[in-house]
Amino acid sequence: MTALRVCVTGAAGMTGAAAVTALLEAGHAVVATDTRPRPEAADGWDGDVIYTRADLIDYGQAVDILDGCDAVVHLANIPAPGLVTAARTLDENSAMNSHVFLAARQVGLSRVVWASSETTLGLTFGPDNPPRYAPVDEDHYPYPTSTYALSKVLGETQAATLARWSGTPHAALRLSNVIPVERYATFPQDWADPQRRMFNLWSYIDVRDAAGACLAALTAPLEGARSYVIAATDSAMATPSAELMATHFPDVPLRGDLGTYESLLSGARAHEELGFVPQHSWRDHVDAPR
Repeated sequence: MTALRVCVTGAAGMTGAAAVTALLEAGHAVVATDTRPRPEAADGWDGDVIYTRADLIDYGQAVDILDGCDAVVHLANIPAPGLVTAARTLDENSAMNSHVFLAARQVGLSRVVWASSETTLGLTFGPDNPPRYAPVDEDHYPYPTSTYALSKVLGETQAATLARWSGTPHAALRLSNVIPVERYATFPQDWADPQRRMFNLWSYIDVRDAAGACLAALTAPLEGARSYVIAATDSAMATPSAELMATHFPDVPLRGDLGTYESLLSGARAHEELGFVPQHSWRDHVDAPR
């Protein structure tokens, strides 16, 4: 494998820091950037890494930070709906995404990997907003229900156009709810009330696997713009997936036979095209009732 010089945006965030670690462990050089100061996680980065603060809302800074790199893993965004106003979420995320995509074209990057979101698939799911089918896959799109989700849908549309213009592959990772290991201890609180995690059909992705998906998308053979659901292979629940659907979404058709605890967000395309299979589960850290 040829070592690359990769810019990781949003590197001070949980997923960004994990992506830097994964890239360094794979032998790549990293230019890590965020608006925030160098994070504590950087103390554990062992390898060729430069940390530089940049604000991607400024297009010139986006060009400067990507210049000299081979590829970008773009994770810098307001990370969820409701953290700031709806208008600010849409404006700032759209600006950051378009600036990174345009700058990647200007400086001639060979690959763009970026964080889209499971929210583009219709979240938040509930009795008044059920999925059309399950497991939900990439074709359950676009159904934004927030300006956060809309910013990701707009980003995917821009990525498709710029991939066509530039010939540079763009991989959008529709990340499920990213979970650090220490959060697994809270999962049993949801088992007695499944509606607490119904919003994304009880799905999640371990932060280490989110970083692994970034690495896989960076090196897999790709053309054009492709989007991938990135979710753990199992659900966050101790109740079988078919039982959850029968109880909470009895009218939603199931596609195929569900494994006992199979995720209701399908990662089949990521497996097939990226060779990505999540390696981590909460079941390795928390005992489920039997």
